[in-house]
Amino acid sequence: MTKKSGLPKNTSIDRRTFIRASAAATAGAIAAPYYIRPAWARGETLYINTWGGVWTESATEAFITPFSKETGIEVKTLSPVSFAKLKAQVTTGNYEWDVTTQGVPDCARALRENLLEPVGKVVDPAQLSPGAINYNGIKSHALGTALTYRKDKFPNGGPQSWADFWNIEKFPGNRSMYNNAGRVLPAALLADGVPRDKLFPLDLDRAFKKLDEIKPHIKVWWKQGSQSEQLIRDGEVDMIQMWNGRAENVQAQGVDVEIVWNGAEVLMVNWIVARGTPRAELGWRYIQSAHQAERQAKFASLMKYGPANPKAFEYIDEKLARTLPTWPDNINVAYTPDPDWVGANMGEMVKRFNRWLAS
Repeated sequence: MTKKSGLPKNTSIDRRTFIRASAAATAGAIAAPYYIRPAWARGETLYINTWGGVWTESATEAFITPFSKETGIEVKTLSPVSFAKLKAQVTTGNYEWDVTTQGVPDCARALRENLLEPVGKVVDPAQLSPGAINYNGIKSHALGTALTYRKDKFPNGGPQSWADFWNIEKFPGNRSMYNNAGRVLPAALLADGVPRDKLFPLDLDRAFKKLDEIKPHIKVWWKQGSQSEQLIRDGEVDMIQMWNGRAENVQAQGVDVEIVWNGAEVLMVNWIVARGTPRAELGWRYIQSAHQAERQAKFASLMKYGPANPKAFEYIDEKLARTLPTWPDNINVAYTPDPDWVGANMGEMVKRFNRWLAS
């Protein structure tokens, strides 16, 4: 039996008609979105845990939007970042988000507590910078936590060290610190004269004794980055321990604040995936894309955090690079935490710090 063509009898298509039809089909393809949604991305949504505010805005522009355009994966963000939420999700199996960022010491702690997915097979190490993979995560950026003060409150020069922050007589004014044991305890030891290279292991008894001196003078123990911005921007406090990116954002809003790199913490931050999430593969695809040099440079330009991919500096103006935590003049007077020691001791540090705050 001869197979019928499906065209009406005596119907034919000449070459000119075929070309017109082909051109119309091509035009329709060009008018469609420029990406081709891969099979693994169809109907998928990835949930990313962010720090909120300008951090989320910067990450969306630098990382999330380009990733979504490339893959067709919808991305939704939820904030704030919470280690407790990470642990609760893994324990209960109820996932509000799949991907988050944590400082390397918290990644070490999370790894010890079996809260992290291993780096996925979809990740190509050849596409990452050397040493980018650690503690079941991939390096994202370097964050500075530094003493910051309003220059209008100290026209003759403000505090230049944690010892100055503790000096109420020489530098009077309202103060604020981060409600975070891992950031506050080293600052107390630095204020008490411990050298930067001798901080770890932390002498907790000495640190809490020093904290007793400053506690009556701390007006606010802030918990979220946007809160730290508001406190210094609105003049509610005169000096504060805060993230350098948030301080830079306050500067961009026209407030004359000084970031003191002496005694600051420079902390590497990892992207990680919550263990057991059903969207782990999507998470790792996103994380690898966020390690690209140009995207890290874009994030640095928006958020003023140091890129983890060294090639990103090829796309960063030197004037900007000098303001970043990883610039030699900054990191050489700062300290970096010992991830393994902090990861092993953070649980006890947090418990003791919370008891001290409530006492």
